[in-house]
Amino acid sequence: QVQLVESGGGLVQPGGSMRLSCAASGSIFSINNMGWYRQAPGKQRELVAIISSGGSTTYADSVKGRFTISRDNAKNTVYLQMNSLKPEDTAVYYCKASSTPWGQGTQVTVSS
Repeated sequence: QVQLVESGGGLVQPGGSMRLSCAASGSIFSINNMGWYRQAPGKQRELVAIISSGGSTTYADSVKGRFTISRDNAKNTVYLQMNSLKPEDTAVYYCKASSTPWGQGTQVTVSS
């Protein structure tokens, strides 16, 4: 079973940028949809973005135009580029495919 490990989180000021990485323990070439999710304190986990094996992407309305999901099958890695960050983007971010378990996530805090 492929395991996913998220990294790249931290503290950033409002308006700043950050790139998250999701490294897989095995090949993601045959995995169709890979997604980024987030969970803010006191809220349910929500979908942020999904990318298919063919490169098609879908975004939550709250991040459209600010976040970009991408995948590098050669590196078995999925990325989430986050620009124009807002305090409401503060959350633990997770990457997941339907065939993989939930990982530990990476904390993103947007604050001045």
